[in-house]
Amino acid sequence: MKIHDISQTIEANMFVYKDKREKRPIIQQTRVFKDGGVQESRISLDVHTGTHLDAPMHMLAGGKPIESIPLEALITKCRVLDLTHITGGIEADDLKNRDIGAGEVLLLKTKNSFEENFNEAFIYLAASGAKYLADVGIKGVCTDGLGIERAQPDHATHQILFEAGIYILEGVRLKAIQPGHYQLIALPLKVKGLDGAPVRAVLIE
Repeated sequence: MKIHDISQTIEANMFVYKDKREKRPIIQQTRVFKDGGVQESRISLDVHTGTHLDAPMHMLAGGKPIESIPLEALITKCRVLDLTHITGGIEADDLKNRDIGAGEVLLLKTKNSFEENFNEAFIYLAASGAKYLADVGIKGVCTDGLGIERAQPDHATHQILFEAGIYILEGVRLKAIQPGHYQLIALPLKVKGLDGAPVRAVLIE
C-alpha cells in the first residue's frame, strides 16, 4: 500500500485564489516557552483555503451546508484522469471518450498541478463538461485548480454540479500522481453550517 498526500500545505505564504490577501491564512503564536513553558498557536483561515470541499450552500440559495455531505462519499474508489493537454476549459468533448460511469468520483489532473503560484489562466471545468458529468451521474469531482470554474456567468459549473448532487473538491495536488484507479480519503474539518471546509486529502494506491 502506498499513500499519496494530495493536499496543499497550509502556511502563511501559500498561494491562494486570485492572490487575495484576505484569503491567506493568518498564523500566530499565542504562547511561547519563555513566557509559560509551552507553545501554542492560532490559525485563522477562509474555509475555501487550499485543498477544500465546497458545500452546496456555497453557490445555491438554500443549499445544504458542509455537514450534509456524507463521509461515505468521501472515502471511496476514484479515478484520476490525465487532462494535462488541455489549455482552457474542460469541455464535454474532452470527457466523452473516457468511459465515465455513473457513481464515479473523478480527479481531473491538469496543468494546474504543476503551478506553484496562482495563474489567472488556470484550467477549469467548463459548463458543457459539468453538464456531461451531471448527465452521466457521477458522485464527485475533484479539481487541481483552486476553483473549479473561471469567470463563468452565474457560476454555471458549480450550479450544474450541485443541482445534480455532485460534490466538489478543489485544490488537490496531482503533479506526482499517475492516471488510474485509487482509494480517495478526503475528510473535511468537522464544522457546522458552513459553505465549505479545508480537507486533508490522500490517495491510497
